[in-house]
Amino acid sequence: MGLYSAASRKLQDRFDTRRLADGDRAFIEARDMFFIATTDDEGQPQCSYKGGEPGFVRVLDDTTIAFPIYDGNGMYLTAGNLVATRNVGLLFIDFEGRKRMRLNGVASVDDADPLLPEYPEAQLVVRVHATEVFPNCPRYIHEYKLVKRSRFVPKVECETPVPQWKQSDWAHDVLPENDPANDPSREVIPRG
Repeated sequence: MGLYSAASRKLQDRFDTRRLADGDRAFIEARDMFFIATTDDEGQPQCSYKGGEPGFVRVLDDTTIAFPIYDGNGMYLTAGNLVATRNVGLLFIDFEGRKRMRLNGVASVDDADPLLPEYPEAQLVVRVHATEVFPNCPRYIHEYKLVKRSRFVPKVECETPVPQWKQSDWAHDVLPENDPANDPSREVIPRG
């Protein structure tokens, strides 16, 4: 990603470590979740979890990744911070393989990004220009096994269910007019 200068690449080739360095791309694209840290225009931090199917984060070139913003709780804390300050830190973790990687960069958010149609039900696409990519010490990663991916992750082949909280008295009347929760034919489930 943006971590490797021409001099770094020359040394990687000399000592045959380029494959190791390029493993970053495969690692990122294999993840089905990551944590993202942002700050607002007053410097206040936010941290959020983002999940999807493996490959929902795409490595577009040596310095750019992209991922979707899906329907959430309507607060847009992460997306709003990315628009306001653009600086971002991402933490990718493979809990089963006990590996993690950090990516810092500068983000842009676009509701007309050409990748948008490739992400079913995405509202926005975030592109991050990586300024740093580095492995993070794995020794304290607890080993977890994936039991089941969330049914709420949008997929082309099926309609995404509605989370039950959107049917609650406190939420139902304030949802956007086009929210899927307003469609009585949609399946409603407590959790995925």
